[in-house]
Amino acid sequence: MVLSADLKQKIEKTQAFLQDVSVTHSPVTFANSLGAEDMILTDLICRNAVDIDIFTLDTGRLHEETYSLLEQIKKRYDLLVTVYYPEATAIEQYVKQQGINGFYDSVAARKSCCQIRKVGPLKRALQGKKAWVTGLRREQSVTREALKPSEWDEHFQLYKFNPLHDWNEQDTWDYIHQFKVPYNALHDRHFPSIGCAPCTRAVQDGEDVRAGRWWWEDPTSKECGLHREEKQRVQA
Repeated sequence: MVLSADLKQKIEKTQAFLQDVSVTHSPVTFANSLGAEDMILTDLICRNAVDIDIFTLDTGRLHEETYSLLEQIKKRYDLLVTVYYPEATAIEQYVKQQGINGFYDSVAARKSCCQIRKVGPLKRALQGKKAWVTGLRREQSVTREALKPSEWDEHFQLYKFNPLHDWNEQDTWDYIHQFKVPYNALHDRHFPSIGCAPCTRAVQDGEDVRAGRWWWEDPTSKECGLHREEKQRVQA
């Protein structure tokens, strides 16, 4: 496969972006959700020896395919991704009050679950860091259309960088196939966006790429608290 001139330029731009962030905002960490976009950033960081730590969040409800991908990363890049887990007592209390799958009952209950399983561990992962990197793209959902390449994250009080903000779906998969980057097997089963197993389903042809996440909710509410609405941010 021959990469387009546009994608080659995006790759070079992204490599330079990551390198610059690693120097100007050290210490920096990369929040790897183990989706396709995050595997591109993992590949770029590891192949170019960029000084950016990589971590992921294990909510305790992930797909088996996601855990398998962690093992593939270990073998491919000789990298043990740092894993952060939710506080056991907080989960126990939630289940006692809401039930094991209480997040289906309301948006508030679902966001409360995300707060415990994702936001809490993320706060610990970001402690002591000056910036964090994500694999977000503008095309992914209506809640991300105004995504900027860099911004001040008011909630977590540090800079946030989105190197793939202007990449499209075709760019993502062209890169993965060209460089033989490992990726979550669920992508081949029509899971464009992958989160916790109970909250993720395959999408149908023509559906939005985030349609399989919290599919029982309104699309404008489909964030978990890791990434706040754009109106709460200012450009870095």
